[in-house]
Amino acid sequence: MNYLQAEGITKSYGDLVLYEGISLSVEKGQRVAIIANNGAGKTSLLRILAGADTPDAGSVIIHSDISIGYLEQEPQLNANLSVMEDVFASNDAAIQTIKEYEEACISHDEQRLAAAINAMDLAKAWTYENRIKQILSQLNINNFEQKVGQLSGGQKKRLALAKTLINEPDILILDEPTNHLDLNMIEWLENILISSKSTIIMVTHDRYFLDRVCDIIYEIDDNQMFKYRGNYSYFLAKREERIYNQNTEIEKARQLYKKELDWINRMPQARGTKAKYRIDAFEDIKKTAFKSVKTEQMQIDVKSSRLGTKIIDLYSLYKRFDDKVLLDDFTYQFKRGEKVGIVGSNGIGKTTLLNIIVGSEPCDKGKIEIGTTIRIGYYKQENEAFNNNKRVIEVIQEIAEDIAMGDGRRLSPTQFLNYFLFPPPMHYSYIGKLSGGERKRLYLMTILMHSPNFLILDEPTNDLDIVTLNVLEDYLSQYDGCVLIVSHDRFFMDKVVDHLLVFEGNGKIKDFPGNYTQYREWKSNQVKTENAAIKTEPKTQKERHAAKRKLTYKEQKEFEQLEAVIGQLETEKVEIEAALSGGESDATKIMELSKRFEEIGVELDAKTDRWIELGEFA
Repeated sequence: MNYLQAEGITKSYGDLVLYEGISLSVEKGQRVAIIANNGAGKTSLLRILAGADTPDAGSVIIHSDISIGYLEQEPQLNANLSVMEDVFASNDAAIQTIKEYEEACISHDEQRLAAAINAMDLAKAWTYENRIKQILSQLNINNFEQKVGQLSGGQKKRLALAKTLINEPDILILDEPTNHLDLNMIEWLENILISSKSTIIMVTHDRYFLDRVCDIIYEIDDNQMFKYRGNYSYFLAKREERIYNQNTEIEKARQLYKKELDWINRMPQARGTKAKYRIDAFEDIKKTAFKSVKTEQMQIDVKSSRLGTKIIDLYSLYKRFDDKVLLDDFTYQFKRGEKVGIVGSNGIGKTTLLNIIVGSEPCDKGKIEIGTTIRIGYYKQENEAFNNNKRVIEVIQEIAEDIAMGDGRRLSPTQFLNYFLFPPPMHYSYIGKLSGGERKRLYLMTILMHSPNFLILDEPTNDLDIVTLNVLEDYLSQYDGCVLIVSHDRFFMDKVVDHLLVFEGNGKIKDFPGNYTQYREWKSNQVKTENAAIKTEPKTQKERHAAKRKLTYKEQKEFEQLEAVIGQLETEKVEIEAALSGGESDATKIMELSKRFEEIGVELDAKTDRWIELGEFA
């Protein structure tokens, strides 16, 4: 079944044309990714598909009764609401059903209450709040009463993601869903989307994520749309094939154009009698021949400063915030040319370590020694503080009028911008008009211009397009200096780093000799070994415990009483379920029963756990 059809979409901003007459079709159950360079209009296209923006030309047709969930790159949330209030502020059908039930309980209108209870049954909304809390907890949002305005930028993005997933819409439109997620969250989200019944349309630069989740890829290139039926690995192979064929076609057209141009020029007096089809064909050949051949690619070859023997040494660093220990006696000595990746959950102290190294944050205890030749380039997660009213070229000119390259060349600001794929028309564009990825690329340029020999990169992959990521990876792999990276992009980490610093919590950091995939394999094997030990050990251990002791008289009595109490609670639970489903009409009573229903669930869990514990020795 066709869920969404976009036909002849054209979008431009002033003189900048993003695409002309592009089309795409999305079938039920498909998982679609949209890939393009920064500034090519990926976010604009998602906004058009989600109904948040309109195209200059063309139309979007969505199958009737289809619900859409849209995760924006910069979500808009109500800062004055609590986390739970913001979730329940949605217009989703299930949430509206719960609201109607709550209002019906207060109204004392028996008919309205009966209808609301029936709607709750049909929507299976009785456990909806638990599902909300589970998803929020998976995304490390545990204070449900905290005001949205007090959340960090990453927490706001995760709250918006949770709201989008909770509603389980027919179509999920996701703009960079993995930004601000740690590695465990990304893997959890992968599994959620793979098993989801929703049709998915997304923009993401996480290539492992793309490979696992998506089965259709649309590429925006040169204002056109190209479709690939397969995952990211398939896309890479077919894209190279497409570009090769396209370049071959252009080259043939250029050769033919020269011959036809010669024919046109040789007989100007007979032009009126020439075959019209040949003149028309000449114009078509001319259009193809003057297309640009795909050879342009950003290359990073900026010179780095000389690196001495002593790099950066960290001795017994200790750092805590309130009751949370982030670093506990951490010692590390960086070596020449090494590339270190940092991984761990959000809020565990990764960025804090980076800030301590550069001196923007003090440590509580410990010492840092930095070599005299070290020149640090720090790419921050919250990055630049560009003035939106400045032009792109002004940002570069303020740093230097002459930029040294790795091969000895020196470039002017204009040449340097061209080198980083900022074409001349963009040099005098205002910063405020750049896309998120273009701002990040410009910010990266300002870091590299200072010729650092120790690069610290905090989430450098967020918002960069895949082409730029590949070039950055190649540059870092050949970089002479040291690199320290915090990233949740597994593909990026695998290609760049030599080993990992794994933040395990409570200030403990493990130095692992390998990349992220190797660490995950090691961790998985560790878990399997531990589980195998647990399976074999408890039998003999249980036998030893059983031989050592039996239940005391008091425990035996408790065990017998628990069986009776559990039976009574289960009976009461069934009776309350029946009353909530229509056997009770008094609004006050309904609220009391609902509260008691929750209490029974908690009580049953506790008493069942105790019954199992005593049963081992009964």
